[in-house]
Amino acid sequence: MAKEGLKAREAKRQRLVDKYAQKRADLKAAGDFQGLDKLPKNSSPVRLHNRCKLTGRPRGYMRQFGISRVTFREMALAGKIPGVTKSSW
Repeated sequence: MAKEGLKAREAKRQRLVDKYAQKRADLKAAGDFQGLDKLPKNSSPVRLHNRCKLTGRPRGYMRQFGISRVTFREMALAGKIPGVTKSSW
C-alpha cells in the first residue's frame, strides 16, 4: 500500500490539471508562454502519474482496468473482474 499522502498528492494534481485545462489550452493557442509559466507547476498534465485506484501502487499499472498488476491478479483469481478468467492450455 502506498502512503496516504502520496495518493492525496496525486489526487490534488489531478484536480489542478482539471481546473486549469481550459486556461492552459487558451494560453498555448495564443502563444503566451509567460502566462503559462505563471500557472501552478502541478497543473501540467505531464506531472500526473498513473496509480492503482485501490492500493496506490505506481508501477505495473494496467490502463484498461485502472489497477496494478498485483491487484488485478488477486481480483481475477477471486472472480471479481467480469469476463476475466485464468488461461490454461
